[in-house]
Amino acid sequence: MVVNLSQHYSLLSDWVSEIRDEHLQKDRMRFRRNLERIGEVAAFEISKTLDFEEKDIQTPMGIAKSKVLREQPILATILRAGLPLHQGLLNFFDKADNAFVSAYRKHNRDGSFEISLDYISSPELENRIVIISDPMLATGSSLVKTIQFLREEGKPREIHIVVAIACTVGIEYVKRSEPNCKIWCGAIDDELTAKGYIVPGLGDAGDLAYGSKSQM
Repeated sequence: MVVNLSQHYSLLSDWVSEIRDEHLQKDRMRFRRNLERIGEVAAFEISKTLDFEEKDIQTPMGIAKSKVLREQPILATILRAGLPLHQGLLNFFDKADNAFVSAYRKHNRDGSFEISLDYISSPELENRIVIISDPMLATGSSLVKTIQFLREEGKPREIHIVVAIACTVGIEYVKRSEPNCKIWCGAIDDELTAKGYIVPGLGDAGDLAYGSKSQM
């Protein structure tokens, strides 16, 4: 399942337009906050697909029958660019366990790159619901490798992927590699450059959120 959240024409569409805007991108705090808000909307929409159970809640005046989330998900993100989106998910799933993966493009002299994964911090994943966040789904290579990396810690029962901007090429690659994943996108673009950047996209989300980095 692939969900394009911008198709609902909600405020999320405004936030997506702002993270794309090269003039507004100069305000890093605003850029991070908009990613966070996109994560919050995604969390709300994902919550509608999860299981709830009825529970008796003691109030000062009596017993209230309330529906509460049956199981807390695990929120996973790819450092560093995924942190604002992750925070938005965590704002809503505030009791969730968390996992962090270091994955980045290791560039070669000819302009090509490989996905390097150096670090993982994760709770037990066996039979759990996992929500993975990363601002950009371009080629899909880093997300697929991250999922494979996480599977070494256990086999999740259900995997959701949350991205701000996705490319159709990357979506198809993820669907072929991980056909049971559900993908939630702030917007979907069709073009991918030879160097693996989404067009029109928004640029480098990590640099825009936290400043430029030297290429390793």
